[in-house]
Amino acid sequence: MSSLLILNGPNLNMLGVRQPEIYGATRLEDIKANCVAHAEALGISCKFEQSNDEGKLVTLIQDARGVHDAIILNAGAYTHTSIALMDAIIASEVPTIELHLSNIHAREEFRHHSYISRVAVGQICGFGAKGYLLAIDAAAGLSEIP
Repeated sequence: MSSLLILNGPNLNMLGVRQPEIYGATRLEDIKANCVAHAEALGISCKFEQSNDEGKLVTLIQDARGVHDAIILNAGAYTHTSIALMDAIIASEVPTIELHLSNIHAREEFRHHSYISRVAVGQICGFGAKGYLLAIDAAAGLSEIP
């Protein structure tokens, strides 16, 4: 693996401020710095983006085709609502790992459904900011999965 795209959806720009009891106190800028350093230590180029706009996320996923070897996607609330993101993942043909800071399965019922998980190679949730590093390790190992 040589290139990884990490995408963050709505409200993740508010990490460290928004409900730290659920999402933790780590800011997105700090997560980005940790991700870039971790990926570089593995010899992987890492692009890290955040948008509150579903359409921009769709475009970033589409544009990953032929450019990135894997996508890590924390789609936030779009996880539970966006058929467009699901379709973009299918069209991109880029292996995608679904990521959540909190354990969505232990939260409100509406958060248990994920359009992303239908097309993701796997899901990591409930490990807070450390989940990003776990997802990078998982992405790095994708070529080892039959």
